[in-house]
Amino acid sequence: MEIRKALLEDAWGIAMVHVDSWKETYKGIVPDSYLEKLTYQQREQIWESNISEDNSIILVAENEQGEIIGFATGGKRSSNTYEKAGDLTSLYLLKAYQGRGIGKQLLHKVLFHLEKIGYRKVFVEVLEDNQTRYFYEYYGATLTSSSSVIFGGKELSLLIYEWNRLNEVLQSLSGEEE
Repeated sequence: MEIRKALLEDAWGIAMVHVDSWKETYKGIVPDSYLEKLTYQQREQIWESNISEDNSIILVAENEQGEIIGFATGGKRSSNTYEKAGDLTSLYLLKAYQGRGIGKQLLHKVLFHLEKIGYRKVFVEVLEDNQTRYFYEYYGATLTSSSSVIFGGKELSLLIYEWNRLNEVLQSLSGEEE
C-alpha cells in the first residue's frame, strides 16, 4: 500500500472511489435518488479540475496492484474565516479496505501537510448518521457545532468537528502502532 500526492491521471480512480464510497457509506442516509445520480464521469471532471487547481493537498492510497482505494484532501474552505485554521475536506476509503490503518495514515498525512503550511487547527464536516464521525472522535476531533444540509430533498444534520491542538494530534497519530 502506498500513499502519495495525486496526479492528474488519478482523476478517474479518485472518481471511482468517490462514487463507490458515497454509495457504500450513505445508503440509508442520503436518498437513493441522489446516490443513483452520481457518476464516475461527472466526478472525474470535478477531480481533474481539483487536481489542476492545486490549492489544496490531494492524496491517494493505492493497493499493491496500483489501484486507487482511497483518497483524502485538505485545504481551506471558503466558509472558513478562522485565522490559521484549515479543513479536512474529504477522506474516503473503499469499504473493503477499512479497518487496516489506511484511513489513519491518510488523516495523518493531510493533517501534517496542513500544519506544515501554518494551520494550527483543522475542521472537518461529517453527516451525523455517518459512522466516520467516530473515527474522527477517536483521533481527537471535538464536536463544535452543527447545521443542516439538504441532499436529494432530504434535510440532514451536518456536524462540524475541530482538532484545535494539531501538534498533539499529529504526535498521537505518529506514536501509535500502524
